[in-house]
Amino acid sequence: MPQPAIPRPRLLPIRIAVLAIAATALLVLPGVAAAQPTKRVAKEAENSTLNETILVTMKGKTLYSLSAETKGRFICTGACLASWKPLVVPANVKPKGPVALGTRKRPDGRTQVTYKGLPLYSFNGDTKPGEANGQGLKDVGTWHAAKVKKSSSAPPPESEPPLYP
Repeated sequence: MPQPAIPRPRLLPIRIAVLAIAATALLVLPGVAAAQPTKRVAKEAENSTLNETILVTMKGKTLYSLSAETKGRFICTGACLASWKPLVVPANVKPKGPVALGTRKRPDGRTQVTYKGLPLYSFNGDTKPGEANGQGLKDVGTWHAAKVKKSSSAPPPESEPPLYP
C-alpha cells in the first residue's frame, strides 16, 4: 500500500525572510559599530613658571579647571565666561588628548571637555602660549592649571658632610 504524501512546509518564504534580515543587518551594523568621531583638543606641555607638565590647547594656551565645579555643577556661567573660555567640542564628538578626556553638557547646551571630571577652560588673561596667569585666582573656587604629572625637578645638590660629626 502506498504511503500518503506528507505535506512539507514551504521553506522558500522563510529563507527569503532570513536572508533579508541578514542583508539589512549587514547594511545597518557598520553604521552602528562605527567609531564615534574624535577631535584632538589638547596636548601636554612643560610649564616653567609652574614647574609642572600641564594640559594646553592645541595653540598652547594653558587649560584650567575651577575647584568648585564638582559633581556636575557649573559655576562659571554668565559674566564668568567673559574671562574664562570653555573648551568645547561639537555634540557627539569624543575629545582626544595625551590623557583621558571626557565631556559634560553645559547649561547653554554646548559640550564641554573635562579632565578628571572637571570642566576645562582657557583664561583670557593668558595672551601667549605658556602663560599661566589664571593659576591660583580665586572667586567662588580656585582656578588651577590642569596638571598632567609632576615635572621631574633637578636632582638635589650633593650634600656635604656635617661640620660636627
